[in-house]
Amino acid sequence: MTLQQLTTLYRPISLEEMKSVKLMNRIDTKFVMPVETLCQLLDMARADYRMQDTEAGGRNACYHTVYMDTGRYEMYRAHVVGHAGRQKIRVRSYVDSGLHFLEVKTKNNHGRTRKKRVSVQWQIATEGTPADTLLTFDRGQLAATLQGETLAFVDEKLRYDAQALQPVIENRFRRITLVNSAMTERLTIDTGLQFDNLRTGRHLELPAMAIVELKRDGRQPSPVLAMLQQLRIHPQGFSKYAMGLALTDPELHPGRLKPRLIKVWRKYM
Repeated sequence: MTLQQLTTLYRPISLEEMKSVKLMNRIDTKFVMPVETLCQLLDMARADYRMQDTEAGGRNACYHTVYMDTGRYEMYRAHVVGHAGRQKIRVRSYVDSGLHFLEVKTKNNHGRTRKKRVSVQWQIATEGTPADTLLTFDRGQLAATLQGETLAFVDEKLRYDAQALQPVIENRFRRITLVNSAMTERLTIDTGLQFDNLRTGRHLELPAMAIVELKRDGRQPSPVLAMLQQLRIHPQGFSKYAMGLALTDPELHPGRLKPRLIKVWRKYM
């Protein structure tokens, strides 16, 4: 069955029901696999998971993200050398519903990820289908966003100077979200990943890749782990921010990302 066919077979879960599994302070485990393998996984998981269904985005929603960093790429460099307590800042747009959030993500040295966010005004232009959504970007938009309460939020949550921030890369993808029957975890599934580097101008698409992320509050038992083991899929980190930059800017040193970059080049490009 195709990915689209499989999404129709799941029991739905609404956004209202999803409120109890926000998991803003959580442990994340990522898995990277071909879309063909993802279809096998979705077929295996139907009895144990429900699929988020929204009026605006249906079951395979369109996401758009703009990541920011300092002029010296300090957040990227902290990631590629493996610093504990690293951070990311981005504007995440839920394209179908027209919602936009400025988000700060912090990963501590115990592997926990904490996400804090605030709603912002952000302009996006759609060309063609939602999958072709592009950023309407000008340098003034970020400056206009980092004002008042939003600037105070960034100053409180981010360890870097807000005035030094600049947009460096954007991505877009489609996301399916599953919730287990016990309501203790979320599984996000991203496909159709595309990057646009705002410094180099390079565009990259990875249509054959799927990124599955298991999000749990603590190490709760997870039904999907046995399925992934059966499919011989093992945990593999994939930061859309760091990997996107490394794949689209040859001047940035990949550091510890290099083995993952080689895998992506060989398998998906």
